[in-house]
Amino acid sequence: MPTVFETASAASAIPITFVTKSTWETIRAGLPAPARQFAAANGFTGKPGACLTLPAADGTIAEVLFGLEEADGPSRDLFRPGALPGLLPAGTYRFANAPHDPRLAALAFALGSYRFGRYRKADAPEVRLVPPEGIDVAEITRMAEAAALARDLVNTPSNDMGPEQLAQAAGNVATRFGARVSCIVGDDLLRENLPLIHAVGMASTRAPRLIDFSWGDPAHPKVTLVGKGVCFDTGGLDLKPSSGMRIMKKDMGGAANVLALAQMIMDAGLKVRLRVLIPAVENAVAGNAFRPLDIFPSRKGITVEIGNTDAEGRLILADALALADEEKPDLLIDMGTLTGAARVALGPDLPPFYTDDEVLAAEVARFAREENDPLWRMPLWMPYDGWLDSKVATINNAPSGTFAGSITCALFLKRFVEHARSWLHLDIYAWTPSAKPARPEGGECQAARAVYKLIGQRYG
Repeated sequence: MPTVFETASAASAIPITFVTKSTWETIRAGLPAPARQFAAANGFTGKPGACLTLPAADGTIAEVLFGLEEADGPSRDLFRPGALPGLLPAGTYRFANAPHDPRLAALAFALGSYRFGRYRKADAPEVRLVPPEGIDVAEITRMAEAAALARDLVNTPSNDMGPEQLAQAAGNVATRFGARVSCIVGDDLLRENLPLIHAVGMASTRAPRLIDFSWGDPAHPKVTLVGKGVCFDTGGLDLKPSSGMRIMKKDMGGAANVLALAQMIMDAGLKVRLRVLIPAVENAVAGNAFRPLDIFPSRKGITVEIGNTDAEGRLILADALALADEEKPDLLIDMGTLTGAARVALGPDLPPFYTDDEVLAAEVARFAREENDPLWRMPLWMPYDGWLDSKVATINNAPSGTFAGSITCALFLKRFVEHARSWLHLDIYAWTPSAKPARPEGGECQAARAVYKLIGQRYG
């Protein structure tokens, strides 16, 4: 992540003036005559996203004009300033007037500076920002660096991001903050009673594993994070079509975002006893792959009939959640790229969340709004729980039919959580299909910032 914020004096930085269509005439009237003429010649009217650099008499940049939506507009994008790093010439800038939300604008500026350059040179924009007064630069940097971590992990192709490499990445985050790390690998998963994780990953030449690390004072409230780490998902024997398999390198996006969240928690020194569990597997096709209608035990003792091998994420999360639940955490959170049904219902930018804790639900919704990290509550609709019934096992992992797929996935996972004081399930996409301000195309950090703020508010 390049350095974004500059500590130089604001007086030497190039001013960025934010404009809306309704404020343009007033701002225009205050410009020197040559600048007014230059803006008119370039057709600048304050349209959202429009950027115009105004020249000084000596040929340098005197000022930048940047268009925003109206303050009370229904489609106002608080991350619109995140487009600036890709539009501005190299230099150091400052906000000359306040955007709609200066803190989120500064965060968007940092998020918009991200570039993925592992495999080819990606010229990071040599654009710096003198942060607005009153902004907690350390907090914004913390969030931007965590987002860059999640994006890097998701963007890395599966040949370089298998279960072992994901474990290494998790270990790097853990050891940076002095956390204790362990990993259960291959057939040891069976010996440690984690049979569902083993079943999903056993067909791959890259051994499945459970990554486990803990940090913080054991006397503090217990917060446990569980992230789906399917490093590539072929769909198993219920094979995905090529179009559905194309971006399945992102199927470890739950793990990537859990690591981003854990990094923020540890970097901020929040007063929690943190545990992170990441089941890391590759859902491959081979002679020993798990099959439709196979039945496996689970850590919790629930037997699971395989209705569909492409519903593998909930299987590995089930064992990890059962393990986490045994500690009776105060807050148990899982994230995973789980269902296409969630995308059909809410699209790629608005992940659903599930909880039966009304106070927690209100807090999630609040921080999602405040952090511009969109989330939408969906119901744990118990009448659908019967759809999970199996005639030959305790439960089926994928009910037949096409209805309510995200809800039935959440209900499946709920069966494995019994003792946690509160449980939150997030069915994220972890991918931006087409670039938006502050959100480049590719791997994305979703839900982590909102949940980080929630945990900070709860536990400090």
